[in-house]
Amino acid sequence: MKHLYLIFAFSFLTSLPAFAKHIIGGVITYECLGGGLYKFKMIVYRDCSDPTGANFDFNPPVSIYKGDAQNDLATISGGAPIITDIEPVLTDPCLILPDNVCVEEGIYEWEYTFADWPSNESYTLSYQRCCRNATVNNLLTPGEIGATFTVEITPASQALCNDSPVYNSFPPIVICAGEPLNFDHSATDAEGDQLIYEMCFPLTGGGQGGLGGGNPDACNGVTPDPACPPPYEPVTFINPPYNVVSPLAGNPAVTINPVTGVLSGTPEVLGQFVVGVCVSEFRNGVLLSKISRDFQFNVANCAPTVEAVINEELVDSVYVITQCDDFNIFLENLSFQEEYINNFYWEFDIAGQLEIFEEWSPSILFPGHGVYDGKLLLNPGSDCGDTAYVQVRIFPEVVADFGFEYDTCVAGPVYFGDSTYFVGGIGEIVEWNWSFGDGFVDTFYSPVHIYEEAGDYLVRLEVLDANGCEDSRIREISYKPVPGLIVIAPDDLVSCPPAEVVFTNLSEPIDESYTINWSFGDGDSINALSPVHIYDSVGIFSVSIEIISPLGCQIDTVFTNLIEIQSPPVADFTFDPAFATNIAPEVNFFDQSTNAAAWEWFLNGGLVTHDQNPVMNLLDTGWQEITLIITHPEDCKDTITQLIDVVPLVFFHMPNAFTPNDDTVNDYFLGNGLIPGITNFEMI
Repeated sequence: MKHLYLIFAFSFLTSLPAFAKHIIGGVITYECLGGGLYKFKMIVYRDCSDPTGANFDFNPPVSIYKGDAQNDLATISGGAPIITDIEPVLTDPCLILPDNVCVEEGIYEWEYTFADWPSNESYTLSYQRCCRNATVNNLLTPGEIGATFTVEITPASQALCNDSPVYNSFPPIVICAGEPLNFDHSATDAEGDQLIYEMCFPLTGGGQGGLGGGNPDACNGVTPDPACPPPYEPVTFINPPYNVVSPLAGNPAVTINPVTGVLSGTPEVLGQFVVGVCVSEFRNGVLLSKISRDFQFNVANCAPTVEAVINEELVDSVYVITQCDDFNIFLENLSFQEEYINNFYWEFDIAGQLEIFEEWSPSILFPGHGVYDGKLLLNPGSDCGDTAYVQVRIFPEVVADFGFEYDTCVAGPVYFGDSTYFVGGIGEIVEWNWSFGDGFVDTFYSPVHIYEEAGDYLVRLEVLDANGCEDSRIREISYKPVPGLIVIAPDDLVSCPPAEVVFTNLSEPIDESYTINWSFGDGDSINALSPVHIYDSVGIFSVSIEIISPLGCQIDTVFTNLIEIQSPPVADFTFDPAFATNIAPEVNFFDQSTNAAAWEWFLNGGLVTHDQNPVMNLLDTGWQEITLIITHPEDCKDTITQLIDVVPLVFFHMPNAFTPNDDTVNDYFLGNGLIPGITNFEMI
């Protein structure tokens, strides 16, 4: 069976504006005619698969620069191109090209006479054009850059009136990737000079300047006129994995032989890739010229003419059909390109006889258990045929089954036993996969499992025999014994009334289908899984619980003296004196509470102290609110609030005479006394 890939030197993936999506390669060569007269040939390749793409330029501007000059010596017209469709050539007659393969070659030829010839400076001819395909994989921003096709006539080449090398052929339009690439990219030199090949940088040129306004002839325009002067910027590869010497991802990478010019490697990644190849011409060790060719490879899937495919699992290039106790086998033919299939048939070795079946997708009745080898042949004896190898394996049917046993009254393990059997033969089970319905699995042939919770579980057994036959069985198990031990967890064992106690039932296995009777020791009882009970009276209480399974099995337990309800706290206090004044604000408080372990005293809502018998200075006059909150050792609380009157007192004396004679006795008329709180007075 053939599984190939194609590399196309064209683009067919994305539609772009008319200025783009056409440049896919080019090269310029020259021939010296003598006396400074040269004949030039420029070959440009374009993708013609998209009718919206730009056509070849008529009269393309080719600029000539001398030496390092930044102004062009002249810009001449390349004339009208001779346009030719390049027909794809396939070496494999069993491949089918995609419908949208289209590559055109435009050949421009012109002559030009150099007045200063031979010169001790180089002449450089350049043509620039935007743009490359935006879908190129190995370049940064490919849709925003174009290409520069250029050639340099060196002083050494001028002195010898040398002709440049000429590439023998354009890289084939269709190349199968995934298969070794072996393309002769060599050139011919008329004078027989030494040629050295290398992978080199393609050059950028032009851009999107002038679109929507501006000058399209500028250096960054769609068609620079004149072309920009050398040197030219190389393209920027996306690195890794691409670079100038390895522009295509492959194993091995695509490289060129420096002596023979053979381009070889095995491209693997689908996409579009720009490649540059240069040939340098030497005579007696002197470099005469370097011709650069820029072209694009597109990697896509290859379509074989026919491919034999069967709707079954492919194992080591053989389609394997495994059936268990079913002798009538249906073979579904999914072969590709049915319109190219002129002849086909199936053949099987059955009991030593080669039998032929001519249906496209036959149903074949095999005589019994066994292994049968066969083939599907398409166009047998043809260069474009294919064969699929088939192996039918028919084995005895395996039937999964199992049993189980456990104590239905007392919680414990469940014992499972495999009872799988074969129909019409014998076999060997090699794999057991148990699923117990509670999230746990096992692979032992007869496992033991413990269920942590009561319930109805669907247990599944899947078995696989040595021949690859498999089966499964599901059985339901109702696991609802009583717990082996009753375990409860009250959230409070010692408290004060009213005490709310949550009884969490930790016994396993139980669920809502069980009858669970509780007796709380204070005369109350309830049937619940995990109840909440309120104790209103003081005492020590024993709690009993009875669990009855849905099958009637019963277990009970008494938890003696489990809950203790202690006397509640009672808050009370006295104080001395009975009232206070602003002159004597200190008051002693005496705790008279019972069953208190902690005290909190508040004055007018603000916490003052945690002392049991505090002393407070009541600085504000008027009625003061004193609150005591006490806490029982079991965190029960009680509160009492009392009021204390703080009386404001004022003592003030005014003299009825004074002697202002500077004898330091009664020299000033002043009042005397205790006056805090007085805000105003009047003297007449």
